[in-house]
Amino acid sequence: MSARALRLAAAMLLLLAAVAVAAAPAAEAARSMLAGGWGPIKDVSDPHIQELGGWAVSEHVKMANDGLRFGGVTRGEQQVVSGMNYKLVIDATGADGTVAAYGALVYEQSWTNTRELVSFAPAN
Repeated sequence: MSARALRLAAAMLLLLAAVAVAAAPAAEAARSMLAGGWGPIKDVSDPHIQELGGWAVSEHVKMANDGLRFGGVTRGEQQVVSGMNYKLVIDATGADGTVAAYGALVYEQSWTNTRELVSFAPAN
């Protein structure tokens, strides 16, 4: 093998190593959001997350007629499916004025405008 061929092979190996190192953080991020895996919602103050929480309380009130008022989403997890599942912990005020935490599971598929309140119950 000539010196030029060796330099070219060494340069290619160096380039491949650099690409592998640069791609590692992206691969880790992708693994955390694979379909089926639950991951934390990084910013529960995001307007969409807060809107989902308010919607969940409104849907619950339509069924239970208990007068709950939405306070805010305090934490949550999300799961990529054919759409997105959200496990939300929501502060809400009852008709008697007491604030309590509730757990809501919401399914959303944005491209079909589908939203479903799967469950809503007091948080443990």
